[in-house]
Amino acid sequence: MALCFVVGAPVWAGDASIDEKAFHEAREVVKQLQARYEKTKDLQADFSQKTKIEGFERPVISSGKVYIKKPGRLRWDYLDPASEQIYVNQDDVKMYVPEHKQVLVGKLTQMAASKAPLELLQGAAKLNESFDVEPTTGTARGAGGIPLITLTPKDKRNDAAQNLQKIVLEVFPKTYYIRTVSLYEISGNVAVFEFSNLKPNLGLGNEVFDFQTPPDTEVVRAPVLNGP
Repeated sequence: MALCFVVGAPVWAGDASIDEKAFHEAREVVKQLQARYEKTKDLQADFSQKTKIEGFERPVISSGKVYIKKPGRLRWDYLDPASEQIYVNQDDVKMYVPEHKQVLVGKLTQMAASKAPLELLQGAAKLNESFDVEPTTGTARGAGGIPLITLTPKDKRNDAAQNLQKIVLEVFPKTYYIRTVSLYEISGNVAVFEFSNLKPNLGLGNEVFDFQTPPDTEVVRAPVLNGP
């Protein structure tokens, strides 16, 4: 999940009132989304990921399950086309690839292109504090006709240096849980995560998020990347 957009008012031709209506709708979506995640202690869901890499004709497609628990716990299980597990505990990350019998251990700040998407899914990010929020330009809308939201991290120095351009969110009608997250990189790569079969507040135990290194598995420290 390793994860320059110029922030400004989007332009709609014609009626200026359309601008205000669009921003009002965007603010309402953010308000509902934030309220939903504040009430969510843990969450389990299925996900599919489609990553379009600049220069390659076919996208890379994968799927699996994701588990989230406050505060700061997250687990990604990639099940298809290959098995891989990613465990996040605050800033600590472990990536386990059974096929290689290897676990990569490091810090989120070193291994992810940006912490913003993970913080968003964990419900740790206060949207208006962490992002510049805008209605997504164009006529496309999400499920149930709810507007798509564009987020640009306010910490532009770090995220720009790490290649993240913007995030586009789509939410489910009624529940306002995140349905899709689209990550746009300056390089032209686009990763789209779609979530389904969401099950909130199951009472997930810590054992779901605590990785136990299997026997005969090599532990490798992730290289320390130079900061911006």
